[in-house]
Amino acid sequence: MVLTARLVERGALRYTPAGLPALDLKLQHESVATEDGQSRKVSLEIKALGVGAITQPLGALALGSPGDFAGFLATTRNGRGLLFHITSLA
Repeated sequence: MVLTARLVERGALRYTPAGLPALDLKLQHESVATEDGQSRKVSLEIKALGVGAITQPLGALALGSPGDFAGFLATTRNGRGLLFHITSLA
């Protein structure tokens, strides 16, 4: 999955129990999509996570900066929502 979004929030660098660096983020996406022939404004904020080597470029990205974030969706640990796991940044 690739999401074009802006970085709106970044937590402090932390480490997983396995010793990997991890960053908790919040991304904001806005676009216009066509649904049943009608234009529709799409806006969302999603929690995201970067683990490992990707934390370096994510940590260097300024708040408000746009980017193409690639990764996958998974449920949160408590199973009450989605978390976007970022694997690369373009």
